Amino acid sequence: MTIKDIAKETGYSIGTVSRVLNNHPNVSEKARKIIMEAVDRHGFILNVSAKNLKTVQSENIIIVVKGTFNELFPVMVQRIQMYFRETRYTLITEYVDEEADEVTRARQVCLEKKAIGLLILGGNKENFKKGFDRIKIPAVLVTNHAGDWGFENLSSVSTDDTEGARKAVEFLLENGHRNVALLGGTVGSDTSTQRRLGWEKAQEDFGIKKEDFGPQVGGRYSFEAGYEAMKKLLKGDKKITGVFALADVMAIGAISAISDAGLSVPEDISVIGYDGIPIGAYFCPKLTTIRQSIDRICDRSCEILIDRLENEGKTRHEFIPFTLDERQSVKKI
Repeated sequence: MTIKDIAKETGYSIGTVSRVLNNHPNVSEKARKIIMEAVDRHGFILNVSAKNLKTVQSENIIIVVKGTFNELFPVMVQRIQMYFRETRYTLITEYVDEEADEVTRARQVCLEKKAIGLLILGGNKENFKKGFDRIKIPAVLVTNHAGDWGFENLSSVSTDDTEGARKAVEFLLENGHRNVALLGGTVGSDTSTQRRLGWEKAQEDFGIKKEDFGPQVGGRYSFEAGYEAMKKLLKGDKKITGVFALADVMAIGAISAISDAGLSVPEDISVIGYDGIPIGAYFCPKLTTIRQSIDRICDRSCEILIDRLENEGKTRHEFIPFTLDERQSVKKI
């Protein structure tokens, strides 16, 4: 873009634009304001000769992380950073609360940093419905499936959370547990909704009536919330032998609460988690869990975004296979 283009957009003469860019005093404040707003809006700077303008090309990619206590996301951010280390792009990471509007914040940061690409870790479908159409750059939603959300610039890479949860609860049922409690989840969380559906489906597949489903206690994805939710379950009327926690951090908090109540895992209560965070393999007892393929989810998300940026590649929505890691926290009864 040249001075001529700026003049055409603002309605001022080329001479007036040139005087503003060269900081000459004989220009009205109104003209100076309008011209400089146009220059700032397009991200241009004056070149050495002060006769042309050149674009300041951003290479910024924003990562918005929804949730500050979920131990899964720092692992994912580290993997994404490793991937982009060998590229020309600059990553900027922004954390928002688990219950905050990640889409609104993503749009704000993208505008502030002149981003060309966006990765969102964790999403609420309702927030996307309300505001994602205002984001025009290529984006990838990581850990949530958005295949039916209807945005042409939004790809997604995730585990099939419904099927993963169904497999976790099925494992408990196959080991003799029938009163399987559900631990965790917040209102509006698409991840929680999908995993809760898997919990229900597994019981239905085993012929368990809805009124006979195990108890549910919600909570944020954190160690503390898992601990407090488990305390509530232990005070309930129904005797439980198995617990499906919607996240490993909640499962670990639950095991601590069970221990503090004078009980043990898996002798008294079996616990299975979801995510496959590293600490689960070193906890005592070692946590049985649905392990997401974190490295592959992150790498594939990065591949899709770069393909969109560099090759105008297609929008894609992909499920990455999960693994049931059988460890020490589930007992056959």
